[in-house]
Amino acid sequence: MKSSSARYQLPSAIKQLANLPRSGRQLLMLMLDIVALASLSWLALYLALNEPSPVKMGDGIWLCLLAPALSIPIFVRVGLYRAVVRYIGTRIIQTAVNAVTLATIAITLLGIFLIADTIPNTTYFIYWSLAVLYMTLSRLYLRNWYLVFMGTSEDCRRIIVYGAGHAGMQLATSLQTSRLYRPVAFVDDSEKLHGHIVQDLVVRSPADLPQLVERTEADLILLALPSVTHQRRQNIIKELEHLPIEVKTVPSLTDLMSGKRQITDVRELDIEDLLGRDSVDPIPELMESCITGKVVMVTGAGGSIGAELCRQILLQKPSNLILFEKSEYALYEIEKELLIRSHKLKQKINVVPILGSIEHRRRIEVVCKNYGVQTIYHAAACKHVPLVERNPIEGVRNNIFGTYFTALAAQTTGVETFILISTDKAVRTTNVMGATKRFAELILQGMAKQDGSTTFTMVRFGNVLGSSGSVVPLFQDQIKQGGPITVTHPEITRYFMTIREAAELVIQAGSMAEGGEVFVLDMGQPIKIVDLATRLIRLNGLNVKDEKHPSGDIEIVYTGLRPGEKLYEELLIGENVSGTVHSRIMRAEEDELDWQTVKDYLDILDWSCHDFSPAQILNVLTRAVAGYRPQGDVWDISCPEEKEEEDAEESVAAYELSHLYHQNNTVQ
Repeated sequence: MKSSSARYQLPSAIKQLANLPRSGRQLLMLMLDIVALASLSWLALYLALNEPSPVKMGDGIWLCLLAPALSIPIFVRVGLYRAVVRYIGTRIIQTAVNAVTLATIAITLLGIFLIADTIPNTTYFIYWSLAVLYMTLSRLYLRNWYLVFMGTSEDCRRIIVYGAGHAGMQLATSLQTSRLYRPVAFVDDSEKLHGHIVQDLVVRSPADLPQLVERTEADLILLALPSVTHQRRQNIIKELEHLPIEVKTVPSLTDLMSGKRQITDVRELDIEDLLGRDSVDPIPELMESCITGKVVMVTGAGGSIGAELCRQILLQKPSNLILFEKSEYALYEIEKELLIRSHKLKQKINVVPILGSIEHRRRIEVVCKNYGVQTIYHAAACKHVPLVERNPIEGVRNNIFGTYFTALAAQTTGVETFILISTDKAVRTTNVMGATKRFAELILQGMAKQDGSTTFTMVRFGNVLGSSGSVVPLFQDQIKQGGPITVTHPEITRYFMTIREAAELVIQAGSMAEGGEVFVLDMGQPIKIVDLATRLIRLNGLNVKDEKHPSGDIEIVYTGLRPGEKLYEELLIGENVSGTVHSRIMRAEEDELDWQTVKDYLDILDWSCHDFSPAQILNVLTRAVAGYRPQGDVWDISCPEEKEEEDAEESVAAYELSHLYHQNNTVQ
């Protein structure tokens, strides 16, 4: 597609003049103004005289000399020659009027004194009118000329701005001075704006987009809709998918108001634009109940969910916020961010970074005791399904024993509320990660039945937008590289929720806890991953390459399900579910295990981890977690020599033997 600069060929002499240094261009403009003002004064006299005579027109020579001699110094003084042409706006009109008015007053006074008999008084008013028109129109014309002929680069993109509101006008104004983008049209849903002129561009209806794209040769649509609802944004994006043009967007209203982004920070469409939904306003009482004025600890504080929990918790003004994290870099980053946020909010909240592992029970216990922790949000976990599938021992140590030790520390030190961040993969799971998370739920369900002051609860939800391992950044990178996009299976679907909404709902669900229940978040409708990939391809102005369209741009390749991956995810094991005071939080009563049975399984798992026996771990998880059936070969890649190849009878025998052993040798 041709760029705007390629459409016009300028003479080399004009290009040289345009490329003069700024002082040279200012001098050139000043000389042009001298000639123009002298000519305008002569024209003003000619128009003022009903019957021009050679004598009176001859006296006009004095006026031609007087006009530029008095006007130019005034113009210099008010700054007319300091303005950069490409950035001139409508303010130039006011400046020009003021400058010409001052100059005309000076010319009038001196003209009356020197040549009062021959120059009609109306000459000065006509001169003022002509000079104002010249000074304003010449500057605006030069700006437009520069932007069209000289202000664009060879790869300048012609864009259509979708949204003719305040954000759209601000965006178009800013982009008119850009060398990378050239606005060519406005589009807006409002019929009241159709046909109106905004920033010298006609506002058109979205129905005209196919013809508009072809006629203007635009190659990019920018969505200037920072304040529309997620649902409306999705509908608009769906309408644009089939156009042969790339679609990008400006930052959200939240980012603009917070100062994090500017209107000209054009960005790619992300998964939240495609799949996000309108959030329900949080209930203040539920947000504050477990946080405000209390000592709150977040485990896994540097992870995706943990970090967002910390951001939301900070807004509720805890007395202390304890960041418990194993990764030094992640802990450093989240502490730095929270300190900056706290300073901007002018809050005096003590943010305490604690470097440690949830597998060290004594470490957690000391932290809880020393700081008097009252609420724990347990977000630390190994979450990546294929990695945990190949490293089941570490998955068990972190997800099961990490949860157990943290819960024991909370119970021992009198923590008031303990909230486990669980996952939809714990439901009828086919992978080690899901099985370990379901076992962690069983632990808390059992501990909730024991005597103690700590309220244990769990919150279960699906994928969150923007979390580590999200498919959308991967898809976008693959599109930039020319494809192919890799999808595991054509029928695979997933639930999605914005990370902010998930954190808010977790906090509110924790406030409703009575002990042992599983809260399930309303995730909306599941999304087919291949449909998501197709939409991203089209919104980048490209076409899917397949058998029906062999000349397409990006191919979608199916790589097969990864170890332990399911086609569909679920949120509920049973059907015993009820509503709560929040429309997007449900309360589920799930099946439980006897606490002694859970402890026996923990003993065997502990022995199996120390003995590096993945097969033994799978035996325990299969028996403990209802519905779990390992898929394919599972082993711990850190010790491949320990991979078990026993048949089913040998595995059962080993399980029974270890069970009998640990009945007499319980590991506490």
